[in-house]
Amino acid sequence: MIVSGQCAAGSRLPSVRELASQARVNPNTMQKALQELEDQQLIFTERTNGKFVTEDQKLIAKYKKQLATAAAKAYLADTKRIGVSFEEAINILREIGGGR
Repeated sequence: MIVSGQCAAGSRLPSVRELASQARVNPNTMQKALQELEDQQLIFTERTNGKFVTEDQKLIAKYKKQLATAAAKAYLADTKRIGVSFEEAINILREIGGGR
């Protein structure tokens, strides 16, 4: 949600309980996930005000590229496994993506 812009840079995150409820996970699980995001510096905590999304656009872009790269590698591996060449895989992406 951070890299896609659904959670805007600098915005305050909902409480752990609220996020856990939205994601339908245990609050302890959500707390661990938030700690990972804090370790990655994608969020930060202000002691009395809650958790906020970083305003570091370069950091957000870095993680966005990492996620996109992982998705692309998985797609290419899957298409290769079924006998689709790299060029064919790219053409499929162009077709379904509107040629962007």
